[in-house]
Amino acid sequence: INKAIFSYKQQEDIQMYDIIIIGAGPAGISAAIYGKSRGKRILMLEKNQVGGLIGTVSTVTHYTAIMKEESGKTFAERMKEQALSAGVEIRYENVTETKLIGNIKKIVTDKESYECKTVILANGGSGRMLGIPGERLKGIRLNATKDGLDYKGKKIYIIGGADGAVKEAVYLAGIAGKVTIVCVEDELVCIQEFKDKVAAYHNIEIMPHSSLTAVYGNERAEELEFTDNKTGKKQIIKDAECGVFVYAGIVPNTQIYTELKLDNGYIPVDELMQTEIPGVFAAGDICVKKVRQVATAVADGAIAGIQAAAVC
Repeated sequence: INKAIFSYKQQEDIQMYDIIIIGAGPAGISAAIYGKSRGKRILMLEKNQVGGLIGTVSTVTHYTAIMKEESGKTFAERMKEQALSAGVEIRYENVTETKLIGNIKKIVTDKESYECKTVILANGGSGRMLGIPGERLKGIRLNATKDGLDYKGKKIYIIGGADGAVKEAVYLAGIAGKVTIVCVEDELVCIQEFKDKVAAYHNIEIMPHSSLTAVYGNERAEELEFTDNKTGKKQIIKDAECGVFVYAGIVPNTQIYTELKLDNGYIPVDELMQTEIPGVFAAGDICVKKVRQVATAVADGAIAGIQAAAVC
């Protein structure tokens, strides 16, 4: 009898929502606002902070109607304010388990258990690790806006030659004494706008067809090993005061979605952002897609929010 009462009590404590959205980046916030506008009870679960990866960048570019000198922080703050003003409930919890098959979905976090009629997976991706010795030492994998000022007048190394990396390199060039962009390709693979900005800075240097292959030190990085990908020649740079900012792409945060069939770790969806499981939608960088930008994430979220609201 006691077990039955306990089981009933557990069921009583589980909170029910129309839509649960996992992830509070641009896709998740967009989905929440559209779902809420249709009178649905929405819960948004976020592991860290509203904004996701875009909330950590130095500047937000190219998105329609952004404010002048928009930073990732200000962009994230305005997204959060808009969601809360719309009446969206946001809880800061880490999702540890999901049960997506069935009419009622169950979401378990490190604090609570929830149930919902539909769920939107919008928890994006995490920065890709390089998989090299010493990568976790202090001074490695820094954040431009958070750590940049600590390296004023010092040497900074940017690992990556695509848009995100080069944009942060340009920002840090206004702080550091010298910025070296280390890219595996023969030249930068960013858009022309960022190439032009790099050319305007005298203190930005490009290290082409090279990789950071090891970091040495005790608690913090003291020596960096770079390898020329064409010749195999290694170069050791000793500098206990330098900072290393890594932008080597993202890994989709899909590890807990064991009921879904993934494509290289990403979630396949149709034009309505529906996954293979009825009542389960996905939006943003976590999806199989060719263009990963704030604009496409917001569009994904709008579609997912509208469609999820229509079926619950």
